[in-house]
Amino acid sequence: MNYRIEVSSRDIMASRFVVSKLIMTKTALWVLSGKKEAGPWRAWADRVREPYGRLLATEPGLPAMTALFRDHRYNADFPAPPPTGVNPPIEEELAVVRATPLAQAHDEIARNLEGMPRPPEAVLEILFSPDVVTLFADALRRAWEEIVAPAWPRFHAILERDVIQRAGRLAAYGWAAALDDLAPKVRWHPDGVIEVRSTTDETYRLDGRGVLFVPTVFPTGVGSYFEHAWPYALTYPARGAAIPHEPADGLSELIGRTRARVLLELAVPATTTRLTALLGLGLGTVGGHLAALRRAGLVASARTGRSVLYHRTALGDALAAADPGGP
Repeated sequence: MNYRIEVSSRDIMASRFVVSKLIMTKTALWVLSGKKEAGPWRAWADRVREPYGRLLATEPGLPAMTALFRDHRYNADFPAPPPTGVNPPIEEELAVVRATPLAQAHDEIARNLEGMPRPPEAVLEILFSPDVVTLFADALRRAWEEIVAPAWPRFHAILERDVIQRAGRLAAYGWAAALDDLAPKVRWHPDGVIEVRSTTDETYRLDGRGVLFVPTVFPTGVGSYFEHAWPYALTYPARGAAIPHEPADGLSELIGRTRARVLLELAVPATTTRLTALLGLGLGTVGGHLAALRRAGLVASARTGRSVLYHRTALGDALAAADPGGP
């Protein structure tokens, strides 16, 4: 079964690729709760197990919220609604959560629990308490501060790279180019329909409102927001999120560890500024390594508007592909 999103030419102007700290926090909790695999973020997940455990013990809303997580069925939307801006502050996103009417929260939770094993009574008591919205928002705030925020510079660089690239494709070439490789379960049809593989058959019309595309670095699949008064939105795994942070020893020994990291990151074209954010290095350091890789014929550059994008050459691709830890 599939749900279909009917779009028009007007929807291109209204659609956006955006970053959400709150949705990133919720998808991080999916991974840490064991409901999704960590994939390339296994080392990060292992490092934050301790603070995650502390939050489970001190924030009653957290175990109750993660008890609702399930695949291929409805999940309550109010804990992490679509953002209202391109990259809003976490406080602004949490304010939307806190404004959720209690009746809506309880209705979504009841729908979420349909078909699930009955949770423990202590969890049910929290889920249907008059304070559930506040408890969820408090848990999300602390999860952001103690788990996601310390790694945000790298997370944000990956998300922003994906957003900039796909937004440029949408504006210049249309839906097919923007949605190419978005996710295996998402397909674009030339008759103006985005088709998403699902467990339900539904059809939604955008009618010029557009859709928000919200990437996450975690391999949590595609999520959808097509209810209530908020903007229509799809979440998806960001391109380039699986690029390893550390290269294998062989490639590092051949060209140096930092140059190997630069080469691996260029699986997705990037500017010098973007690479400094991804790698946590100075602009001059990254520029020097790019110059060396370019002289060796491993990378090339092309100007796009005011920016210079670096990308791997065929030789660079071959060398990166030979790295056992490479993408």
